Amino acid sequence: MSGQVLDKLQQLSTFKESSLYEKLARDAVRCKLCEKLCALRPSELGDCKARVNLAGKLYTLNYGNISAIESRPIEVKPFFHYWPGSSALTFSTWSCNLDCVWCQNHPLSKVAPNLRNSTYCSPREIVAMALNCRDDGLCASFQEPTLLTEWAADAFRDARGKGLYCCFVSNGYMTLDALSFLTNHGLDAIKIDVKGDSETYRRYCGGVRGADVVWRNAREAKRLGLHVEIVNLVVSTINDDEACLRRLVEQHVKEVGVETPLHFTRYYPAHEFRKAATKIAALELAYRIAKSEGVLFPYIGNVSGHAYENTYCPLCQNVLIRRAGCFVSQYNLTEGGQCATCHASVPITGRHIQRRFPRFLWT
Repeated sequence: MSGQVLDKLQQLSTFKESSLYEKLARDAVRCKLCEKLCALRPSELGDCKARVNLAGKLYTLNYGNISAIESRPIEVKPFFHYWPGSSALTFSTWSCNLDCVWCQNHPLSKVAPNLRNSTYCSPREIVAMALNCRDDGLCASFQEPTLLTEWAADAFRDARGKGLYCCFVSNGYMTLDALSFLTNHGLDAIKIDVKGDSETYRRYCGGVRGADVVWRNAREAKRLGLHVEIVNLVVSTINDDEACLRRLVEQHVKEVGVETPLHFTRYYPAHEFRKAATKIAALELAYRIAKSEGVLFPYIGNVSGHAYENTYCPLCQNVLIRRAGCFVSQYNLTEGGQCATCHASVPITGRHIQRRFPRFLWT
């Protein structure tokens, strides 16, 4: 590539040198953003199609290249123990570092960034937008936010100074370097999707290193002081049998502890996978297994109105937070995060908020 072309690319707002790579011989580079660790010769794109080696330097094509923005309840993510009742300005970019055949957000995750037709939003603009919308925080979501790392870090640093929280909804397949980089720049919380065992990753998600990487990152996120919640999308005929569910629960307890929320969410046919939606009985089995293994806060998701989308006190079993889908309809918590009935302490990060949604939702 000529220096003239490179100069023109560097003038684009969405084109920026990556913060996470190492140089190899003969102008090759290794991307250190995710665990695919792509080694790229000059002019080669990474597997995600969002990083490129130009003249021996790695560039991101996604810096501020925003594909969607929306104010959403934090419970949608789902975060159930993180600023409950609040709303986050939620944003995404393009492409993904995995290739799940049942991807629910494939119109974003399966599309490579296009420099000729990109919508740039600066970190300062996204923070101002959140404040204008009276959101409580920022959340990178929809497709895999790891690909937005450098921009998100700049936005989070500004957001923290304005009193906003900062979170990720992630597949957890980033490197430890990326996780540390984000944490150092203001990341407060991460929701990690665990797809299943390593065989599930290899066969259906394009993740060669498998589940071990994801659990390692969940464990490290807790060590770094981040709020962590785990989600398992229970997919029909793939990971919905008792043996798979039990292995996942046992791994959850081992890696992140019984106090970490564990969500079992219902799969619906999407993208290239057309199996029937997950049976609710399989989700309820997962919930019972989690309870039997000591998980204090298991949940069922994508089943609106189910009793197991509520938060229960692990001591007296009374409802602590009652939900109607992604909306909070009742609290039985003190401001100090204790059960209002038996005064047991409940691990809730941030305060709960009762000002976002219509009055008729409150009981």
